Amino acid sequence: DPQCVFADEPTGNLDAQMARSVMELLEEINARGTTILMVTHDPVSASYADRIVFLKDGKIAGELLNPTPELVLDYMKNLGH
Repeated sequence: DPQCVFADEPTGNLDAQMARSVMELLEEINARGTTILMVTHDPVSASYADRIVFLKDGKIAGELLNPTPELVLDYMKNLGH
């Protein structure tokens, strides 16, 4: 029972169904009290999080709480401006 799980692009090379299964498993692990720290470029995977911290050029560029895939995608689009 780890206190924290580090996940680096856990759905990166998966089809949509398997990606959903992985994210649901991480969600279950989190519900049992384990912190999940995940790096992803996928708005759908990111939307499973309670909190997203956006990084740009090695610095914190923003944050979203209880995101939806649409909010994540919009935020990511505006990071370049």
